Amino acid sequence: MAALLHVDVHLPSGSACSLALPPDACVGDLKIAAQQCFQRSFLRLVKEGKALENLLPLSEAGIKDGDLVSAVVQSPTIAASKRAFALFVRGGGCVTWGDSMSGGDSREVQYQLWGVQRIKSAESAFAAILVDGSVVTWGHPLLGGDSTHVRDQLVQVREIQSTARAFAALKEDGTVVAWGEPDSGGDCSQVREKLRNVREIQASDSAFAAVLQSGQVVTWGSPRSGGDSKRVRDQLVSVKQIQSSDFAFAALREDGSVVAWGDPDFGGHLEPERARAIQRPVQAIQATRSGAFAALQTDGAVVCWGGPQAGGDSSQVQHQLHGVRQIAACGAAFAAIRGDGTVITWGDPEFGGDSRRVQKQLTQVAQISATEHGFAAVRQDGRVVTWGFSAFFGRDLSRILPRLRRVQQVQASDYTFVALREDGSVVTWDPEEDINRLPDGRKVQQVQASSSAFCAVLDSGTVACWGDPKRGGDCSEVLEEMACL
Repeated sequence: MAALLHVDVHLPSGSACSLALPPDACVGDLKIAAQQCFQRSFLRLVKEGKALENLLPLSEAGIKDGDLVSAVVQSPTIAASKRAFALFVRGGGCVTWGDSMSGGDSREVQYQLWGVQRIKSAESAFAAILVDGSVVTWGHPLLGGDSTHVRDQLVQVREIQSTARAFAALKEDGTVVAWGEPDSGGDCSQVREKLRNVREIQASDSAFAAVLQSGQVVTWGSPRSGGDSKRVRDQLVSVKQIQSSDFAFAALREDGSVVAWGDPDFGGHLEPERARAIQRPVQAIQATRSGAFAALQTDGAVVCWGGPQAGGDSSQVQHQLHGVRQIAACGAAFAAIRGDGTVITWGDPEFGGDSRRVQKQLTQVAQISATEHGFAAVRQDGRVVTWGFSAFFGRDLSRILPRLRRVQQVQASDYTFVALREDGSVVTWDPEEDINRLPDGRKVQQVQASSSAFCAVLDSGTVACWGDPKRGGDCSEVLEEMACL
């Protein structure tokens, strides 16, 4: 029997483990042994300043008996489609779970998923940018999960944006590559010659808008969702940034003016009287998914347009919309935080447009999060106030109210919220969930949501999931794979 190879692994904190492995072991075996010894996941092994690849045999990695190897704690990142999650570490691999047709099954491309830098999701697919600038995709093949016909073009990619069913990649040379459902922006062939020197790309539900270095805008995809901008082409100059709803775009120009296009009934047309109401430069634009926009001016005033029921009509509260510092949006309503910490709402009452029931509690508000159908406000004292209509409203929340204290952040899925407290614990809204399910003493570092499930990374490097198992709420089957990241 061959003699074991002895390797010392050190953390930056000074903690050390002496490990013994067979000489034919690989770097991944050493890493798993170190993770078990330190009781920490997501370690990266480094020798003489060089990161070691998991698949390399120890001999090829230059590791000899008695060597010293450093272990660096990595911060994993979670990406989510509508029904699946992808967990990855920068420069490392990726693990997926949830609905297989929504990107929860990446086995066919798993051997390519190494050196992941960033992951972008559509509703039913994922696209990963690797360290060399290439792209790997998986999920529903017709909705962005299959990029084989543009694979040779997906090099030196800097950024990826997505509609619901397509992707667009911005390359280092300023050109664009698109794939996925053609009618949702997956085909940019008609405007390819115009897509030069692109600065950034934004997306609606089914269309893309690219801002060029010159400040001009090029659009493609579904005309109903803003893919056709011919009507306002002459106005799309000196564009600074773009905001979108599902059905329209709104461009903020350098002079603080706004140009809108897309479905005219859902925010794609800025009426002349609304345009005249913008008397100060606009500093930010927010949009509801159902098709309304709210422009926040530099003086704290707000101008709205689009579907009246979706938040496009603020006439009933217009006299209160002054001194606004931030605007949040759900599916069909807006909530504005004023400088004094009070909140003004408008839009569909069932989506949170009517906050009268909790108005007295909406003071000293620091931040607001939104599901598709409601809002949750975190006050400066760490308490939480909710309103609107969603799966959790109407239930008896008395079980969790005592724990909604010292909240730092609220994360939303399409249907419900979770609260992250100062002590790193999580409070769930669903009475059917075990709110004490996280291991004692574990603190949550980050939380991500699919449409109806959550995934949390704990300070120990472990992962906890809850919610609809079919949409990523159960990650038990991939825990061993996570240990290999």
